[in-house]
Amino acid sequence: MRHIDLRPLEDDDLDAVYDMMRDPDAVRMAAFTADDPDDREAFDAWIARNRNAPSVSQWVVTEDGAFAGTIAAFDIEGDREVTYWIARHAWGRGVATAALRLLVSREATRPLFARAAASNTGSIRVLTHAGFTEVSRMTSYARGQDAEIEEILFTLVPAVE
Repeated sequence: MRHIDLRPLEDDDLDAVYDMMRDPDAVRMAAFTADDPDDREAFDAWIARNRNAPSVSQWVVTEDGAFAGTIAAFDIEGDREVTYWIARHAWGRGVATAALRLLVSREATRPLFARAAASNTGSIRVLTHAGFTEVSRMTSYARGQDAEIEEILFTLVPAVE
């Protein structure tokens, strides 16, 4: 059985995160990405802003102690939202679902929101397995696909007692 865990993002992780977020297939699938995934200077500025923002909780996802991706929670327009990016070598094995469940257990804020491109069936499956439900759909410009695409907003609400 694999062990999935979250640990704080460290300087030594930045090259792996940068490389992961440049994978052309992952960029297309995620859709809502950096203007230029190959721009290291922009990546470094973006990651520095996130690491210094008090409302951002950013973690490295590990699988058996090895780098498997990133996951974060952040505030946007008064809402708490989660995001994740899993390295290609960890796709399709439940790593994202396990990581999201760990993050959700650490995040007390509800409702908690997430977004996914409607074409990203893997991410939609991860969100629904973790208890998120669809709230709405909208059309948004996706840099990773260079097109207007359908984006789904999901929420995780407190359990009814």
